[in-house]
Amino acid sequence: MGGLGMSAMGIEAGTYILVSSIFLLLLTGLPLAFVTGLVAMVFTFGWFGPNALPLITGRIYGFITEYSLVAVPMFVFMASLLDRSGIARDLFISMRILAGRLPGGVAVQTIVVAFFLAAMSGIIGGEIVLLGVLALPQMLRLGYDKSIAIGVVCAGGSLGTMIPPSIVLIIYGLIASVSIADTFAAAVTPGIILMVSYVAYVLFRCLRNPELGPPLPDSERLPKGERGKVIFTGMFWPVIIIGTVLGTIYGGIASVTEAAAMGVMGVLVATLFRGEFSTRLLREGAQHTIDTCGMIIWIGIGAAILVGVYNLMGGNRFVSASILGLDASPTVIIVVMMVILGILGLFLDWIGIAMLALPIFVPIIVELGYDPVWFGVLFAINMQVSFLSPPFGPAAFYLKGVAPPEISLGDIFKSLLPFIGIQIAVLTLLVAFPEMALWILD
Repeated sequence: MGGLGMSAMGIEAGTYILVSSIFLLLLTGLPLAFVTGLVAMVFTFGWFGPNALPLITGRIYGFITEYSLVAVPMFVFMASLLDRSGIARDLFISMRILAGRLPGGVAVQTIVVAFFLAAMSGIIGGEIVLLGVLALPQMLRLGYDKSIAIGVVCAGGSLGTMIPPSIVLIIYGLIASVSIADTFAAAVTPGIILMVSYVAYVLFRCLRNPELGPPLPDSERLPKGERGKVIFTGMFWPVIIIGTVLGTIYGGIASVTEAAAMGVMGVLVATLFRGEFSTRLLREGAQHTIDTCGMIIWIGIGAAILVGVYNLMGGNRFVSASILGLDASPTVIIVVMMVILGILGLFLDWIGIAMLALPIFVPIIVELGYDPVWFGVLFAINMQVSFLSPPFGPAAFYLKGVAPPEISLGDIFKSLLPFIGIQIAVLTLLVAFPEMALWILD
């Protein structure tokens, strides 16, 4: 196939032009899917010639026929139904027993509820909106320090990036060709460590200065006689749904894709028994699922074409040789990858980062002798950092949409800085001690 002269520039110059083109086009406001698709087509025909169309169609077909992708719309649909039901609200009410006389108790309650929501749905944005509606007004009303209230809502809501059944981990398993169930299992311990770290930070600050997180007044605490009933009511369906999804996966009963469908069925049954089932619920949940999955698929198609063409140009060998050629230890190379992912996270959505970077990074990880399952957990934590990080951290914009008018984006980003520090600390620990994630697979 004769190119149009672009191949004469060489892979090094081609890489710089390709990356620069992506960022320049993103500045125009074009969606990432269109940007990657356009750049991919230009380089396909410019590098390989007009007869290279099968390179594009082959990559598209390979991506959209991947069976594991079926799990994505199922989990998105499950999350959409949960967002529109009262299950999360009842879960939040039942967790009020954690608040009591404990300074910062409502913030701790919010983090625990966020953990359960993450384990039910694996979707990030919806959790932050829910917690912004349920928890943030209550903490502000009780006189909580604004930075703690905002921080726990955004940081807790972002736990969905790594708590199974995380969509981030599903996409990682798909791209890296590793067991999604193993990646889920490896993410559990770091996810719990992250949640406990958030709780420890809140308690440390509020126990030193109770005015930062006043306990619930006596008039709002649950009477002893009602606690058991309220806890059972709020916890029953979340436990059933989590057990249905994760229990069937870890028990070897169902694949991730099958468990996702069972999770949807579990939520539908719950809404039916709770009297919340309606055609409107189905319609709105389906519409949100179509919108979300459409975005994921289009970004995936564009990135799949771009990465495929770049690899055929020799880009994967160029990047691999450049990184492995560093006169540094494997740990330093991992840190360099984390920094690159962090920088990309300041500008790109996690889906685009996964589609563009992972096909190049994962083979390097394998060549260095590391477990790609462990790297998947690193990637999930890194994307959690990017979810909070200014200037384009999605978490801040999700919360801003439901927060009181007096809370500015500046307030939100400032409040997130301590929690970003906690995430980076846990990421550093996981880089230094991979067994924190992999012990469960032994």
